[in-house]
Amino acid sequence: MRRSSLYGLLIGGIGVSQFGNWIYLIALNLLVFDMTGSAAAVALLYVIGPSARVVMSLFAGSVIDRSDKKRLMIASDIIRGLLVFMMPFAGSIWIVYLLVFLTNATGTFFGPSSTFVITKLVPDSDRKRFNSFMGMMNSGAFLIGPALAGVLILTVGTTWTVFLNSVTFFICAAAIALLPVPKETGAPAGRFDWRILRNDYGEVVQFIRSEPFFFRIYLIFQIALMLAFALDSQEVTFIKQDLALGDQKYGLLVSIAGAGSLIGASLSAAFAKKLSLQAYLGFGTVLTMAAYAAFYSSAGFYPAMIAFILLGIFMAFSNAGYDTFYQRNVPAALMGRVGSLAAIFQNVLQIVFTLLLGLLAEWFSVQGAAIVFALIAIVLAIALSVSVFDRKKAGYFEAESA
Repeated sequence: MRRSSLYGLLIGGIGVSQFGNWIYLIALNLLVFDMTGSAAAVALLYVIGPSARVVMSLFAGSVIDRSDKKRLMIASDIIRGLLVFMMPFAGSIWIVYLLVFLTNATGTFFGPSSTFVITKLVPDSDRKRFNSFMGMMNSGAFLIGPALAGVLILTVGTTWTVFLNSVTFFICAAAIALLPVPKETGAPAGRFDWRILRNDYGEVVQFIRSEPFFFRIYLIFQIALMLAFALDSQEVTFIKQDLALGDQKYGLLVSIAGAGSLIGASLSAAFAKKLSLQAYLGFGTVLTMAAYAAFYSSAGFYPAMIAFILLGIFMAFSNAGYDTFYQRNVPAALMGRVGSLAAIFQNVLQIVFTLLLGLLAEWFSVQGAAIVFALIAIVLAIALSVSVFDRKKAGYFEAESA
């Protein structure tokens, strides 16, 4: 299979679902609000998702590393498509919550499996560029997805929008089915029970102990990233309360951020052969966190707009750099377990930081609390940049031969 066709199927099978996720999110919010008329009922959706991912991630990695990743991804898409298709037929809000829980739980198996498939099908020397293209797809989904959801809801209604969203999962499953994923060798064996889980956790701990530099980079990057995700939760409040901007300008800022992400992903792909992985990961993360600080230091629409554009651009470089570093340094046989345990850590950290920032914003001010969080993230990003440019660790960032 030609490389262009292969990458097209990969991006189609993994990336197209991002559009569906945005449509699903907006349509589901409306569906739940129409059923209950309660903002609290809608807010509960944002607790169910992370909770499901934390619970399933406790053992999902062990299942992933013992399964055919391609078949697991196909099954995950088909099951999620069926669950989403069933949501408009639910007569009770509790059934909707159950379906949402199951949808997120099933999706837990998809992410680490897709990382494994990318690692197997994309040559090491080409991954930085490929990850940039994936970032471009995600940015396009962020920019176009909500607008597309709005058009669909206006033209065909919420129910049919949910139905159409379920179809995107089946399309992704069809694209993944065409991928020439090589047969796996060396997968761990044994009957699945609590002893298997204990041994699997032991292997991950052993890997972390044997790779302290990888773990250091992972830990610093993830803490900084979860601080940034917590900052996202105060975005609306800051724009409407501190900047005193209306809904129209808020929507414009979100669109501008999406455009910045799309520009950043394009530049990231264009410079993949010219800039080092260290520059993507180190400088990209520092400048991303600096853009967050600039945004929450803004006093008006135009400074906030410039900060949002820069945020989208630099985050594209940072994400492409981290994804490539992760794919390069985590053994394929451990990707399921490492990815699942990482998901637990990320979700718990995100919940803690989001709640903490919310409390600080209530006690003091949104702008003050957000700037403190952004400054902490900048310090972590600088520490990350210093670490990745350590010449003694250059081997962690060098591509293997194709």
